[in-house]
Amino acid sequence: MAEEAMKDTKMTANDNNVQEQWGQVCSQLKMEFGETAFDSWLKPLSIGSFNEGIMNICVPTAFMKSWVITHYSDRIHKIWEHKNPDIKKVNFVVQTAATSHKPDNSLLKKIASTPTPQNFYSANFSGAVNTNDRVYDGNMQLSAPLNPAYTFDNFVVGKTNEFAYAAARKVAEGKVSFNPLFLYSGVGLGKTHLMHAIAWRIRELNPNRNIIYLSAEQFLYKFVKALRYKDTAAFKEQFRSVDILMVDDVQFMSNKESTQEEFFYTFNSLIEEGRQIIISADKSPSDLEGIETRLKSRLNCGLVADIHPTDFDLRMGILNHKAKVMGINLPEKVAEFLAQKITSNVRELEGSLCRLAAHTQLLSNHEITLDMTQDVLKDMLRSIDRKTTIDEIQKKVSEHFNISVKELQSSRRARTVARPRQIAMYLAKQLTSRSLPEIGRKFDRDHTTVMHAVRKVEELIVEDQALAESVEILRRSLEG
Repeated sequence: MAEEAMKDTKMTANDNNVQEQWGQVCSQLKMEFGETAFDSWLKPLSIGSFNEGIMNICVPTAFMKSWVITHYSDRIHKIWEHKNPDIKKVNFVVQTAATSHKPDNSLLKKIASTPTPQNFYSANFSGAVNTNDRVYDGNMQLSAPLNPAYTFDNFVVGKTNEFAYAAARKVAEGKVSFNPLFLYSGVGLGKTHLMHAIAWRIRELNPNRNIIYLSAEQFLYKFVKALRYKDTAAFKEQFRSVDILMVDDVQFMSNKESTQEEFFYTFNSLIEEGRQIIISADKSPSDLEGIETRLKSRLNCGLVADIHPTDFDLRMGILNHKAKVMGINLPEKVAEFLAQKITSNVRELEGSLCRLAAHTQLLSNHEITLDMTQDVLKDMLRSIDRKTTIDEIQKKVSEHFNISVKELQSSRRARTVARPRQIAMYLAKQLTSRSLPEIGRKFDRDHTTVMHAVRKVEELIVEDQALAESVEILRRSLEG
């Protein structure tokens, strides 16, 4: 009789008692680990078969199985064993048609195929993919497309970038393990080029390695999308099961607390698994604003490589390399002129050469000369030559109209102060690259006041010859 009673108490996965016990176990887990952890890792679990004291729990993915076993399996077993002594072991199995109903992947499809604000679309490293034709296959591609021109062969090396180049190349070829590799520089100095080059080289050496490359903004967008569809488990699965994670412009995570937290845990998970992480930003980890201290610490724990502003020799090398690739004859005098004038940004340097090439092709292959270069690029060169500051403008205008800078910035509306103030705002708009709000802040005004001042002076220049002459004298003085 006792044996028969024991048999009667044995349960299968379909028994209401087991379902009820699983519900109690889940409630206990949620209370102990918190709602966020429960929703991400435990809520997706479901009970499967129960045979000979072994309870099978179904897990949606292999990665989640590994994570749950590492972090929650012991506690799940103890709680359930307390609820039902017949359960001697808890086993975790990846869901199949035989173990459980196939999960609905419609949300995963939406997350995978939804473009970012930058027209981001899913792509693998063999080229672009039509997202409308994509079918979720359990390993959705999240990588942004790579620029085929951004390879190591096309990266011109000089003294200012040779360290970052060497580090990037070694990591790409698997010869050293700097984890993470953190590249940083100002705008247009080649950090994104190196990021793409690393991905291309890894693919060349080992096409089977799972790489995700995307910007921090795209990471943020995908994470928010996963939260919206209540499917963070799939998001975690994708980002925490890669071989190489590459995130460009990480400074865009600034003040995004939830995204930083998710990235932090993703970072730790990949480091623990020995996976490679490569990051880029516009500042060193220690100087990043709006980034949590613990994340800064993680970013600093590998190799940090700075790409310094270009020098003259490197700019000459870039111009000559680019001209050779484009198949144009670039006279040395023209190259020297451009290398001396365009010093802050490699993109502007390459852009100037592209404009010259287009000009020669459109005008029946006219020869590139120094005069033609100065004419074609006059707007760019004029902008580069503008080194006047708003402070200098305020000082010069104050001296011209015999008032103090403090009066110019004051709230006084007397004509003797208001008109010079408007002229100073007009010149600031014409002679600097500052935005209207930035100009306004220098005068303790908002941008609409600056707009009004610019329009007013433009009208007065036509109507008032004396004022027009004063403005012109001030302009020449500032530009000279």
